[in-house]
Amino acid sequence: MEERPKSIDGRDWSYNAPSVLPRVPAMNLTFKSLHPTFFAEVSPVDLRTVSDRDTLDQIRAGMDRYAVLVFRDQAFAGTEQVEFAQRFDGQLHAKTGAAAITKNRFGNEALTDISNVDEGGEIFQSNDRRRQYLLGNRLWHTDASFQDPPGRYSMLFSVVVPPVAADTEFADMRAAYDALSADMKAQLEGLRVQHSIAYSRSTLGFEFSEKERETLKGAVHPLVRTLPNGRKSLYLASHAASIIDWPVPEARLLLRDLTEHATQPQFVYRHSWRVGDLVIWDNRATMHRGMPFDDKKYRRELRRVTTLDIPIPPTTYTQRRGAVDAEGAKETRNK
Repeated sequence: MEERPKSIDGRDWSYNAPSVLPRVPAMNLTFKSLHPTFFAEVSPVDLRTVSDRDTLDQIRAGMDRYAVLVFRDQAFAGTEQVEFAQRFDGQLHAKTGAAAITKNRFGNEALTDISNVDEGGEIFQSNDRRRQYLLGNRLWHTDASFQDPPGRYSMLFSVVVPPVAADTEFADMRAAYDALSADMKAQLEGLRVQHSIAYSRSTLGFEFSEKERETLKGAVHPLVRTLPNGRKSLYLASHAASIIDWPVPEARLLLRDLTEHATQPQFVYRHSWRVGDLVIWDNRATMHRGMPFDDKKYRRELRRVTTLDIPIPPTTYTQRRGAVDAEGAKETRNK
C-alpha cells in the first residue's frame, strides 16, 4: 500500500481548541502583480501570527486592488487556518454542497476538504460519489453563490501537491465587465440570477438525493455586482441556472455567452500550486476552476475556508486601499 504523505510539519489537522497568538508587530506588506489586471503575490508573512488591524487592513486593501492574493510558505494546521479567516473577515460559510453528501473528516464544516482522499488517506476510486461531486470544481464557478448570504473571500491552502500540474485558473470578472459594450451593460443592469449547486452538478450527471436537495435550495443574486470600491463585476458561476423572469433557454444562452466572454485568456491567470501556498480570492470579483490531472493516481490535498458576504465594521482599510491602488498605478506606469 502506498504510504500516505504527511501534512507539512507532520501536524494534526483535527479540529482542536483555538490557539493563543503571540504578540507580533504590524508589518508593511508589498504586492507583486502577476497579471495585468489582477492577482498578486504578497511579501513574506506568517499569517498564523497576524492579528493586528493594520496588517489585516493592508491585506483587505490588497484584495480590493488585486482580487486574488497568494501567500507563500504558510504552515497552517489544526484550527489555525479557520482562526485566521475569522480574524480577517468574520463569519464563515459552512453550508457547503460537500456537507450535504459526506461527513467532514476534520470535524468542522467550515474547513472544506478539497482533496481526493478518504478518511484513511486513500485516493478515491473512480466511481466514489465524493470524487464525482468534486469533479464539479473543474467548472468555472464562484464559491457559495448558491447560498444567501453568498461567499466573500475564499482561502485555499495547499498541503499535498502532486508531482504533475494540478493548477487552478482564475478569471477577473471586473475586467470582463469593463470590456462589455455599453449596450450589453445596459441589458444586464437589474437582472437577477438563480444559483443552484444541484443545477451545476447535474450538468456533469451528478444528482443529489431529495433529502440532500432540501439543504441546498439555492439563492438569487444580481448578475452585476457593485463592489465596495465602486467597481462593477459580473457575478457568474456554473451554479447560475436561470435569470428571474426570463425564459430558460434565452437565460442560459446569455449566461453561457457571458461566461465564455469572461474566461477569455486576457482575463485569466493560471496558478501553479506549491506546498504551503495560501491563495485568497474575492468571490464577488472572480471565478475559478480546478484544472484536470490524474486524480486517480496522484494525491492532492487542499483546505478551503470561505467567509460570508455580510457587512463588516468600517476600518482604516479604505485609506490602505488608496495606498495600494496608488502602488498599482505606479506599477502600470513602470511597465
